[in-house]
Amino acid sequence: MAIAIYIDTLVHSIHVATTTIQLTSKLKKALESMKLHPRETYNDVLERILEDLSELNEETKREIEQAVKEIEAGKFKTHEQVKAEMGF
Repeated sequence: MAIAIYIDTLVHSIHVATTTIQLTSKLKKALESMKLHPRETYNDVLERILEDLSELNEETKREIEQAVKEIEAGKFKTHEQVKAEMGF
């Protein structure tokens, strides 16, 4: 019981800023689908996303940037092209 009270006190003592943001319906649905449970807050979802992003090492970030540049330059194959090349 003492642990639950401590956690409750800790959670409620964290400063929370309130703001309103505009999201597209598509983004809101994406965030909703990332919830681990129905009552999870968007704050929790966003914290998880930011934590995952911060865990990327510099090499991975460079590789992602390079891949994005290649895609933007049209240097990619569609799923259908790969399937055709492989005979599926």
